[in-house]
Formats: sequence, C-alpha cells, structure tokens
Amino acid sequence: MASRLNPYLSFTDNAREAMEFYQSVFGGDLTLSTFGESGMAGTPQENGIMHSQLETEKGFTLMGADTPPGMPYNPGTNIAISLSGDDSDELRGYWEKLSDGGTVAVPLEKQMWGDVFGMCSDKFGIGWMVNIAEGQS
Repeated sequence: MASRLNPYLSFTDNAREAMEFYQSVFGGDLTLSTFGESGMAGTPQENGIMHSQLETEKGFTLMGADTPPGMPYNPGTNIAISLSGDDSDELRGYWEKLSDGGTVAVPLEKQMWGDVFGMCSDKFGIGWMVNIAEGQS
C-alpha cells in the first residue's frame, strides 16, 4: 500500500454518531471497532469507538475514535478538512450536509480569486473548507 495522509478525528463519546454522519455525507464503507472488542468488555467504555475508518468511492479516507479513558480530550480550532475540486453539484451537496446543524463562518459563495468557497464547522465541531474551482471568467 502506498503512503497516504488522512484526517484522524477525536471525539468524547459520539464517534459512532459522527462517523455514521460522515458516511451519510460521503457514502462509502465504514468500519467500527469498540473498546469492548479490544479488551475492555464490561467497562463503561466498552461501547465507545476505539477506531473507525471510512473509505469512500471517491478515494477519501476519514478516521476517528472516542478519546480513550485517561487521555485528555482537547477540541481545537487548529485543523480543518479541505474539500476541493470542480464538481460543483457534488461539493455543494457535501457543503449542505456538513453545514446543516453546524456553524457557517464563510458562506459558500464566489470569492475574489474566482472560485466558490465556504468555511463551516459541522455539528460535531469539526472545521471544513469547501472550494469549488471555477477559475477566472
């Protein structure tokens, strides 16, 4: 397998809900492994997600997990996930789903560089940037 770079998202106790949401946005195959399946059966964390991975037909890979017991959960604003390309319908569809229930920082609209761009945080607090290449007119 070739090297790859992909986002790995941390959650407190809603990784399953978040990853299922991302699957509803992007489609693809989602695998979920719980803490209980990894030796923590019978503990309060047994149903938490130790690791999840979403692989989409478009080649996107998104991973995530609930923060393990004893580790701090530090949500931050120092990361965003960027979606870009020239398929306006596809990218607008992602935008609509990701921004629904979240917070829009920059509305998805034509920008001075000629593309359509928007920034939002989804309902789980994850930052997204969507850029639809339209080029100069």
